[in-house]
Amino acid sequence: QPVEATDDAFWDQFWADTATSVQDVFALVPAAEIRAVREESPSNLATLCYKAVEKLVQGAESGCHTEKERQIVLNCCRLLTRILPYIFEDPDWRGFFWSTVPGAGRGGGGEDDENARPLAESLLLAVTDLLFCPDFTVQSHRRSMVDTAEDIHSIDSCEYIWEAGVGFAHSPQPNYIHDLNRTELLKLLLTCFSEAMYLPPSSDSSNTNPWVQFFCSTENRHALPLFTSLLNIVCAYDPVGYGIPYNHLLFSDYREPLVEEAAQVLIVTLDYDSSTSSSPTVDGTTTGTAMDDVDPPGPDNLFVNYLSRIHREEDFQFILKGVARLLSNPLVQTYLPNSAKKIQFHQELLVLFWKLCDFNKKFLFFVLKSSDVLDILVPILYFLNDARADQSRVGLMHIGVFILLLLSGERNFGVRLNKPYSVRVPMDIPVFTGTHADLLIIVFHKIITSGHQRLQPLFDCLLTIVVNVSPYLKSLSMVAANKLLHLLEAFSTTWFLFSAVQNHHLVFFLLEVFNNIIQYQFDGNSNLVYAVIRKRNVFHQLANLPTDSQSIQKGLQRKKKTSEPISRTNSQDGVSMEGSRPAAPAEPGTLKTSLVATPGIDKLTEKSQVSEDGTMRSLEPEASQLSSEGNLPAALSDGEPWSGEASHSRHDRRRLSSASSSGQWTPTPDWVMSWKSKLPLQTIMRLLQVLVPQVEKICIDKGLTDESEILKFLQHGTLVGLLPVPHPILIRKYQANSGTAMWFRTYMWGVIYLRNVDPPIWYDTDVKLFEIQRV
Repeated sequence: QPVEATDDAFWDQFWADTATSVQDVFALVPAAEIRAVREESPSNLATLCYKAVEKLVQGAESGCHTEKERQIVLNCCRLLTRILPYIFEDPDWRGFFWSTVPGAGRGGGGEDDENARPLAESLLLAVTDLLFCPDFTVQSHRRSMVDTAEDIHSIDSCEYIWEAGVGFAHSPQPNYIHDLNRTELLKLLLTCFSEAMYLPPSSDSSNTNPWVQFFCSTENRHALPLFTSLLNIVCAYDPVGYGIPYNHLLFSDYREPLVEEAAQVLIVTLDYDSSTSSSPTVDGTTTGTAMDDVDPPGPDNLFVNYLSRIHREEDFQFILKGVARLLSNPLVQTYLPNSAKKIQFHQELLVLFWKLCDFNKKFLFFVLKSSDVLDILVPILYFLNDARADQSRVGLMHIGVFILLLLSGERNFGVRLNKPYSVRVPMDIPVFTGTHADLLIIVFHKIITSGHQRLQPLFDCLLTIVVNVSPYLKSLSMVAANKLLHLLEAFSTTWFLFSAVQNHHLVFFLLEVFNNIIQYQFDGNSNLVYAVIRKRNVFHQLANLPTDSQSIQKGLQRKKKTSEPISRTNSQDGVSMEGSRPAAPAEPGTLKTSLVATPGIDKLTEKSQVSEDGTMRSLEPEASQLSSEGNLPAALSDGEPWSGEASHSRHDRRRLSSASSSGQWTPTPDWVMSWKSKLPLQTIMRLLQVLVPQVEKICIDKGLTDESEILKFLQHGTLVGLLPVPHPILIRKYQANSGTAMWFRTYMWGVIYLRNVDPPIWYDTDVKLFEIQRV
């Protein structure tokens, strides 16, 4: 039966209790009860929500001076965190917080205008006020207790930023009570923003989240200090502490849960589709006045706006160092097991790093300006290699590859890769001596040949990255050179080329890599040239690829016999690094969230040509040179998301059989001819024509079987004047599009859903943005 809103004694029992924790609230308020109240006595649920918000507003107004007030605020905060997901899962209730509650015990209608704020807005404003509440979430600046307490409305919250860093020099004394209180409030904010989880993924990424939109608007007077606090608290965090081993076991670290929560709130507030660059006004129309030509307004989302306007070198340095320190943390190997704390929020950090580079081009150029970019690259390659066999971490694989694709569009990235790789992070890859470029190629080879079958849509991206950096690679090691040729060998077998409409693209990418290195970096790359000469038959076979129907059928027959297309035999893997563990598949029972399909590489990138002076100019989107069939097939571009596990039996896992092999498409002689005639083999054929007879002659004259003499000869040889005119360098740069924006939204919320297990805020509610699956 409905309880009167004025019955204070009844409602106060919900928040008066002193010794509760958020876990207690979750235990005491079971899901079934919340749903029952929602269905059977909706007015009580409405009153409860309204009363809890009212208590938060009162706490924010008064400044929470007494222990009792603080306890009430925290309990209301926990209660709302518990209830909100059940409000969001029911479409009829979703608008509730955006309605105004008419005269619910507000003592007459005299103050109507003030009370006309929707509940959601009152809630968000109260939480932001509470996040800068002296002695509750921030250090009080008042020294004497005689003074009346600071008035919360006259506070300049910019003086109370939580941590030194961007735009703030003073590092406040850490206070674990404040950290705990901030964490609880941020958890509530994140829960407010999670309405997005209850809407199915849509191609229209412009439907903004009303909670985030209001929170990041000028209505929030704390937007700037809050943005700065969140960013600084994440980037200043050092999990290892003072370098004392086992330190984290002696002292409970109150900062880490806060840092995680801050990182999650930050990436959610930055969920903004940068491909729709016109900034719509609040009512959805796009503003276009004469004023706009001068200086287009930044996005309405202040967090995105502030992020894009950071520009001081020392701020960039602070952010980059912080992100690199945290990303490298799981790689830190000590001689004492478990002696250093390992953080778990690397996926949130990768999303944050992506947003920084995507929204702030100055930051991207700063990252690439020095070899500091390698401090981001190595952890990403470590995660990619480590997660390659684990289907529950396909999302992590994607974001790592997306970041490398974004970086590879800039010349500096390729140049930086020439730095020798000397740090020895234990990775399950062959031991090699060489540069960061070698590391990248060896890890990519490992992903393609021994990764989970679901990674196949990423092959285009991986090879595009290698193409983008190839013109700048001064000297590949023998190990990396052999890996590239092994990939070409695997991708140029007839059955693979004929088994799916887009497979030949991979061969085009690899040939482009060889051409770039031979034309632009021949001098230092005797290892690669030697590998090309040794495997010359692969190139001759490609040049003589049969195109008649009978041979096509025969090639496809061969596929049915081989179960494991990429042979591992002729890839001499050698010994893996010391201390490394092989990449493990997901443990049975692991929870994972589904992802939407990513756009094909032709939608993901746009081509730019590099001029002689090193500047790039964008090429008009022409018909793709590779594909005579227009775009990539539906199987890879859009349509069926490939994240839903297909029911493959174990031996049916032909790793490279394509999604479109179910029989709608068959290869024809005309189709093979259409792309075979475009294979860019001229440069390599000319190189073989010149060098093979010379190498053979050395072998005969000196009776050599020794590689070093041949390599010495190749090092001093030159092909100047003998090769065709160098082709212009083509770079495929990542371009923002709504497909990736939607992918990031589902990935980010999936990570947040799975990482918030204590308490399990969204567990067992009717989430629509993704499916929760068990491995």
